[in-house]
Formats: sequence, structure tokens, C-alpha cells
Amino acid sequence: MEILIFFIAHWYLSLLMQTFFLHRYAAHKIFTMSPGWEKFFYTLTWIFQGSSFLSPYAYGVMHRLHHAHADTEDDPHSPEFSKNIFDMMLKTKNYYNNIVHRRDTIAAKFKKGVPHWAFMERIGDSWLSRISWGVVYTQFYIQFATEWWMFLLLPIHFLMGPVHGVIINWYAHRYGYVNFKVNDTAKNLLPFDFLMMGESYHNNHHKYGGRANFGFKWHEFDPTYPFILLLNALKIIKLKPNNDLNYM
Repeated sequence: MEILIFFIAHWYLSLLMQTFFLHRYAAHKIFTMSPGWEKFFYTLTWIFQGSSFLSPYAYGVMHRLHHAHADTEDDPHSPEFSKNIFDMMLKTKNYYNNIVHRRDTIAAKFKKGVPHWAFMERIGDSWLSRISWGVVYTQFYIQFATEWWMFLLLPIHFLMGPVHGVIINWYAHRYGYVNFKVNDTAKNLLPFDFLMMGESYHNNHHKYGGRANFGFKWHEFDPTYPFILLLNALKIIKLKPNNDLNYM
């Protein structure tokens, strides 16, 4: 039971930081927050993503490129230009590392306003941090695992961020249904997104990238949206004006 709880908690807490902070804030700036709260969520991202910490700066820049060049040769992660999932993951990793280490030649317009906290970026991207988190996960499994097969879940813990990314970047461009016509292959992977906290409504998001609520139809519940509304009500974040959260 402890292993199941730990796995589910890591899955959803890591995913929450990816969709709320890296995606909707760093990449799209759907809402704003103070520098203090930005550092707070930066730190939570490091804690919740752990060994698979993704740089909010690199994620934000790369995701903006994805929207600008979806399913073209300039897309950082398109199934249309990759042989398989692993090939796409490798290309994404190389693209990501070039941004993190400032070896890229990406136009400045894609970097404007993307959060960057150098201190936490260095910590989160260090091998000491990644290995230390991996040791923590392993020790937990040694302490509480009751069956050998439970240890097969550990690689998912180690690569939680990339696992979440590949589910959307690969599968949501190949499988699912379409609500809106867009100039790429983005699809809604799940009719009820119990797995990806709204991220699987990829077609909706590609049509309306600045919309806080990724769901449109009655059955498309975006679990991250109530969290955004709560933080907005508490004045921790501020949704941008004229963001019609309930249209369509």
C-alpha cells in the first residue's frame, strides 16, 4: 500500500508542477505571480520532480518553439520527424540540454519573459541532485516494497518528467479525437483526463494556447483548472485580464 501511495503521489505532484508551473506559467504566462512565489514554485518543482527535474527556463523556451513550429522540422519534439519514441526522446534531450547550457541559437522572442533562477537551475540539473533523489526513491522501495515486481516502478520515478512529456508529445500527436481544426496533428488523448491533469486535451490547447482551462466539452474536466482558480482567489497568482475561462 505504501508503494502505491508513494508512486501515485510522485506521479501527480510531479505532473502538477509540470502543467501548472512549467507549462501554463513558464511557457504561456497564462497568469502572473510575484518573484517570491516564482521561487517558491521553482523549489516545489525541484522537490516534486526530483531526479527528473526539468528546467522551467528550458521547458518554457522549448514549448514555445513547439507551438510555433508544431510538426515541422523545427519542432523540438514531433513524432512526424522521429523514427520511434526513443528517437524523439533523444532529440528532445539534446535540444533541452542546448538550451540549459546556453548553446542554442534560438531567437530572443521565444525567451522573453521565461522565468530563470540560476541557483535552482544549477541544483536541479546537477548529477548530485539527480542521484541523491534516486537514492531516496530506492531506499523507500527497499523499506516498503513487499513484492519484487514493485522495483520495476523505480525507472518511472527516475524519469518521471520525461515520461509525462513523451505521453503527450508522442501519443497525443498520434491518437485521440479532435475538437478543433489546427495546423498540426495535436489530438485530445483522453475524453476524461484522469491521468495527465488536463495535459491530454492537447488539441484544445493547440487551438487556444492562452486559455487557463484546457477542457471544453462537458466531459473534459481539467483537474489543474480548479487549482489555478484557488490560487487566483488567494491572490497567490493573478490570471491575466480578458482570459475568458469558460468560453466555448
